[in-house]
Amino acid sequence: MNSEVVSLEKQYEALKAENPKLRIRDAAKQLGVSEAHLVSVNPDNIALKPDFFNFLKELAPLGKIMALTRNDDVVHERKGVYDNVTFEGPVGTAVNPDIDIRLFMMAWKFGFAVNENGRRSFQFFDKAGDATHKIYATEETNMEVFDALVEKYKSDEPIAIEVEAWPAAPAEMPDSAIDKAAFQEEWLNMKDTHDFYGMLRKYRVSREQGLRLAPEGWVKKVDNSTFRKVMETAAERQVPIMVFVGNRGTIQIHTGEVTKLVDAGPWFNVLDPDFNLHLREEAINSVYVVKKNSVDGTITSLEVFDKNGEMLVQLFGKRKPGIPELETWRELIKDVADF
Repeated sequence: MNSEVVSLEKQYEALKAENPKLRIRDAAKQLGVSEAHLVSVNPDNIALKPDFFNFLKELAPLGKIMALTRNDDVVHERKGVYDNVTFEGPVGTAVNPDIDIRLFMMAWKFGFAVNENGRRSFQFFDKAGDATHKIYATEETNMEVFDALVEKYKSDEPIAIEVEAWPAAPAEMPDSAIDKAAFQEEWLNMKDTHDFYGMLRKYRVSREQGLRLAPEGWVKKVDNSTFRKVMETAAERQVPIMVFVGNRGTIQIHTGEVTKLVDAGPWFNVLDPDFNLHLREEAINSVYVVKKNSVDGTITSLEVFDKNGEMLVQLFGKRKPGIPELETWRELIKDVADF
């Protein structure tokens, strides 16, 4: 092990000793390296071959695991069986009642089998070295299968952690440069909420700019406290919701009720047996209620953004294609956001 690696490992250990609750993502920022670097210098961790497509298809025999997907300010943790993984080109899905994931493999670059003081996991990072997805063993995980996966997919050679920054987002075009009438007409004629992203790309608008340019009566900017109020009301009324959290490589979805809501320092938390959410409320910069057309009727979401216009979290009422939106979700939004 070279001196740079030893030095980084010692710096990280010292930082953890000073602040035992410091998350590795925040530690990496303090040390001026990527999270993938910190994971790689731990001698207990094992680099994996970048054969992630096949690896993900072999997770079901593990049994119950905990899948974790996060961005800078929101962590989404869901327990269940990781099954039904399929791919169309670089885009994959794992569609299950508990583990519901969208995978954008063009962003994935590094993988490790990680041992954090006996807590075992598989962790994956994008080309910038940021964590894109983690899969943790639980008390109900088959560890023989876990060890067999490590043995099968461990890299035969050391993995060099060479990271590159993602290109900066293009500057937003002035609203006056957008064909607003055509954009609004296309919004009104949408047949599927999944068409929204393509529409934004077509008109070269950012997501928040798209919400500003929406047809009258289809978007309402609301107070930043609305996310908390919606979650509290959903818990109180036991309205089943969908909670989307993502990054460049992964989107993770919880569908169901939320029950136990807890504040801890700057974090607003859901602490249910099979679903945990941790959101740093001070990161919320703007919140919108958004309505879109679909073949199943109007679909209503709550969209939460940070100061850079990046989506932190998105909420819907529980639904499946072919099924109209829950009336209880519409009533909740009307009562909380008056929209």
